Amino acid sequence: QVQLVESGGGSVQAGGSLRLSCAASPYTYSTYCMGWFRQAPGKGREGVAAIDSDGLTTYAGSVKGRFTISADNAKNTVYLEMNTLKPEDTDMYYCAADYSCGNSGYFMGRGNYLDTWGQGTLVTVSS
Repeated sequence: QVQLVESGGGSVQAGGSLRLSCAASPYTYSTYCMGWFRQAPGKGREGVAAIDSDGLTTYAGSVKGRFTISADNAKNTVYLEMNTLKPEDTDMYYCAADYSCGNSGYFMGRGNYLDTWGQGTLVTVSS
């Protein structure tokens, strides 16, 4: 069973930046999709950004141009660089993984069906 450990959340003022990390262990898969979802109270998990083992990235429209997802395969770690943060980015961010996914775009739409999740990290953006 793969475990995902997240880090990097916190509080920042609007316009600031944060970097989230998600480390997967143990890891023996050659193909993967990993990404970040966020969930507001009373709502389902919304895909924010995803990357697959071919390096294809997918972003939600609301974060495109501000967030960048990347992967360090040697460290089994995925990063989410969040720039120009806005108050509406405030949320719990969850890392997820799938090792039988199609591609990052397909993975982004499966937030309610994935089995492998991190514990979540809170991002708070003040105005």
